[in-house]
Amino acid sequence: MRIGYIVGSLSASSINRRLANAIGTLVPSGVEYVEVEIGNLPLYNRDADVDYPKVAVDFKEQVSGLDAVIFVTPEYSRTMPAALKNALEWGGRPWGTSVWGGTPAAVIGTSPGGAGTAMAQQHLRNVLAHLDMPTMGQPEAFVQFRDGDLGEDGSIQSEALRSMLEGFVGAFCTFAGFEQQAAA
Repeated sequence: MRIGYIVGSLSASSINRRLANAIGTLVPSGVEYVEVEIGNLPLYNRDADVDYPKVAVDFKEQVSGLDAVIFVTPEYSRTMPAALKNALEWGGRPWGTSVWGGTPAAVIGTSPGGAGTAMAQQHLRNVLAHLDMPTMGQPEAFVQFRDGDLGEDGSIQSEALRSMLEGFVGAFCTFAGFEQQAAA
């Protein structure tokens, strides 16, 4: 099984990138966990629908090769970052060529605030529903970022966070059908 992850932040020092890396340490054997880069996509413009840029074609091909996607999003101005919304547009256009439909998804994010990235996640879930991506409803994961919980390399320093992330990853692998594939 190939699970892709998309980090909504473009920052090299993103705490959400650290969270995505931490998740990668917990995926079970037999799951390939790969980043889908979104930072090189130009701003979506429907004029490009007649002649998609190579970077967008490559992006869509990479997403098409995935069995599931985890979206790791920060919250900017009470919603998802523009870069993430832009990537969703590129993957969903032009009409009738969306790479998202039917692909299992999960949403998670971290922020220093107590609500984590709850607003961004809710907005993202609305868009994923429109894109026909079955999205794991539970467990929800609104991670309050605390110094010392995650190492710079994404190593998990907090046992409470490790336990929560293990539950999230296990539930998503089941939701995405990994156990059925492993048993077959």
